[in-house]
Amino acid sequence: MILTIVAWFFFGLAILFSIAGSVGILVLPDAYSRLQAAGLSGSTAVISVMIGSLFWVEPGPLTGRLLVLLFFFLISSPTASHIVGRYAWREGQVPWRRPVRWGRREAETDND
Repeated sequence: MILTIVAWFFFGLAILFSIAGSVGILVLPDAYSRLQAAGLSGSTAVISVMIGSLFWVEPGPLTGRLLVLLFFFLISSPTASHIVGRYAWREGQVPWRRPVRWGRREAETDND
């Protein structure tokens, strides 16, 4: 009973991570920020599902397979995000920078 509750907790956590990542992909301004939102939320959502599945199933060969998949995903997902980000950088994708709209810099440019 308790293991089922813990499993559902991790499944719910995966849903929250997925929703947050989807909102981040739609709202964030440039490719690098969107890549970070997609990579981080995707990794945490899949890892949460796998941890929930570990609590859901009976101990046996399936738990070993889930642990191997979890380890593989922990290594491959950040690596894939890095490769995509590096390709964007080499292709000349410029990171977004917030314009300065306060302080001295704006006052100095208005007087010139």
